[in-house]
Amino acid sequence: MNKKPIVAILYDFDSTLATSDMQNFGFIPALGMTPAEFWGATTKFSNETGVERTLSYLYMMVKTCKEKGIKMTREYLNEQGAKIEFFPGVLSWFQRINKFGEDNGVKIEHYLVSSGNKEIVEGCPIAKEFKVTYACEFLFDPITKEPVWPKLAINFTQKTQYFFRISKGVYDATDDEGVNQKKPDRRIPYSNIVYIGDGMTDIPSMIIAKNNGGKSIAVYPKGREEKVQDLYQDGRVNYVCLADYREGKELEKVMQLIIQGVAINERLGMRENHNKTLD
Repeated sequence: MNKKPIVAILYDFDSTLATSDMQNFGFIPALGMTPAEFWGATTKFSNETGVERTLSYLYMMVKTCKEKGIKMTREYLNEQGAKIEFFPGVLSWFQRINKFGEDNGVKIEHYLVSSGNKEIVEGCPIAKEFKVTYACEFLFDPITKEPVWPKLAINFTQKTQYFFRISKGVYDATDDEGVNQKKPDRRIPYSNIVYIGDGMTDIPSMIIAKNNGGKSIAVYPKGREEKVQDLYQDGRVNYVCLADYREGKELEKVMQLIIQGVAINERLGMRENHNKTLD
């Protein structure tokens, strides 16, 4: 019996599923700061020290919590995830897309590839929807329960490796050997991978998906189409859609067309193989 084809949908998080950076909803206000103040301080620290920007914000999270007398445990960060606001339709999107895939003989898998905090994501209502979540993580001291070092840091260009990990089914982020091994029979063909992001920071991942036969979608908030229009005009993405995940909206229709395309290609492939057998 032939297995169902798999469509892997890879998502950015900040300003793609959530309406802003995940830290802006609960974590930064709890510091008594505005997002502009926190991110401004992070940029200043990065510029002055030369520390890479993703590592800079992780450092500033730890430093600022200590200065404010906040015990930044995994549980504390999880609590901040419950405060995240999402674009319309996100909360029901996954079940609807899964059902559409099932109706078309396609298995849908959702993956998160984010430069945000995994610990914050784990506390949000859609965390359970992802087969694997790749995001920045802290290593926590077993005694104090506070961060002692970054466990994993993912900047914008490093996101691209997860396209290959997911295709090969090599999910362990520490498995450098497996991800570089040649695998003719990939678990998920490149053509069955979709990347959804929101702008400039997603360009490397969008290009990797598009140039390898997959699909990339740039989403934008209402009234901000100019934010991503250049990506389409420059041929960096396949589609540009309003960040509205509700039923019947353009984004859902585009995703349904992609899923149907995979289903049709699979049927044609099976028919071709059958004809070769008859020959």
